[in-house]
Amino acid sequence: MDTPPPASTNVPEYAVSEIAGAIRRTLEGAFGRVRVRGEITECKRYPSGHIYLSLKDENAKLESVIWRTSVSRLSVQPENGVEVIATGKLTTYADRSKYQLVIDRLEFAGEGALLARIEMLRKKLLAEGLFEEGRKRPLPRLPLVVGVVTSEAGAVIQDIRTTILRRFPRRLILWPVPVQGQGAAEKIAAAIEGFGRLPIGGPIPRPDVLIVARGGGSLEDLMAFNEEVVVRAAALSPIPLISAVGHETDTTLIDFASDRRAPTPTAAAELAVPARADLLADLAQREARLRGAVVRQLRAAETLLLRLERRLPDVPARVLDLRRRLDEAGESLPGALTGFIANRRAALAPLVVPHPRAGIEARRHAIALLEGRKAAAFARIVQRSRGARPLQAFSAAPVEALLRQKRERLEGLAARLEAGSYQSVLARGFALVRDAEGQTLTRAADIGAGAKLSIAFADGAVGATADGPAAKAPRAKPRPPAQESLL
Repeated sequence: MDTPPPASTNVPEYAVSEIAGAIRRTLEGAFGRVRVRGEITECKRYPSGHIYLSLKDENAKLESVIWRTSVSRLSVQPENGVEVIATGKLTTYADRSKYQLVIDRLEFAGEGALLARIEMLRKKLLAEGLFEEGRKRPLPRLPLVVGVVTSEAGAVIQDIRTTILRRFPRRLILWPVPVQGQGAAEKIAAAIEGFGRLPIGGPIPRPDVLIVARGGGSLEDLMAFNEEVVVRAAALSPIPLISAVGHETDTTLIDFASDRRAPTPTAAAELAVPARADLLADLAQREARLRGAVVRQLRAAETLLLRLERRLPDVPARVLDLRRRLDEAGESLPGALTGFIANRRAALAPLVVPHPRAGIEARRHAIALLEGRKAAAFARIVQRSRGARPLQAFSAAPVEALLRQKRERLEGLAARLEAGSYQSVLARGFALVRDAEGQTLTRAADIGAGAKLSIAFADGAVGATADGPAAKAPRAKPRPPAQESLL
């Protein structure tokens, strides 16, 4: 059976690619280049360099893309949650039957969006601790070199140069950078980092303090100093940094990260270097205070010395008095020494030195008493023990041995004492000769004719009168050293 031919119709027939192309041409022709305002969401950067995102408001969402070739030319980097105005053209993506906005320019949607973005970045950096007061460093008292990061064409650098020359001339190094527009933030951050990388003592001197400045402007004009890259470079700068961006009422994020904030570039220069006149006046004041303090101390010391001088005695008179007393003491010293010796001799003359035999006899008598007490003690012990146990149980051997040991020691000491006594020497036939004053005489030459002598023998002393020196006797055979000493 044959198939009936299809019914004729006036609706044209398209292929899928044809209808997709027709829609694309219609969409691009009807809208062309458009500006769309919305909040960025679903922003994602791919390894290829393209950025895919969506723009949304309270009722709709528009998918968008930024090709890699356009990313580097953007003045605003896309971030989620930021309201922007995107400029580009509408087109379709035929593979998925979607339309999208191809963006080639981004700008913030009014001042509110800028402030919201700045606040988001401020909270982020605040949480990281970049704005803590503990990170702030003091500025140098008198820097040798001042570095400036600003535009070379403008009144800012002239104001800074004029102020420094007026206050205290210092060497000034300018790193020129654009202060607004595309790429300004990256160049400002690079200048701050470049100053910090300069070697100390290198061909280009490293600044002691940095000034980052620009004149006033709108919020959009100052956005380069609100970028994260600039704020981080200021916080990590190894050189103390002064920020002076805009007018006194303008506040940027770099002000929070810098070590000091100045309301104007001129004020920044005044913070960087002191006024020479003020320093000279301060030095003069300090000099006057030091001179006054030294004068007061000298006067106080002079007064104290005068008081001490009044309390001091008359030194020359005191020395003369002491010298007179010394002379008197020197004159009386020989007589005093003779009198002292005579007094000591008179005090020693009555003393009688007992003979060692008396001590030996006393010790022997004590030993005899101990022997008697020993016999009595044994007798008492025998009486008490009679009938209890035999007498043989009590032995006197230990006591007798102790007594024998003590006796032997006593006899040895007595023998040594007897040998060292001068009386034992007299007992051997020697005699001790003294003069009338009791002084021992050892030489015949010391005895004059008619001198009264006292000759002591072993059994007593006799008086004698010297007739005079006798003739020299023949040399006798030398005696032992001990006998010579006794003679």
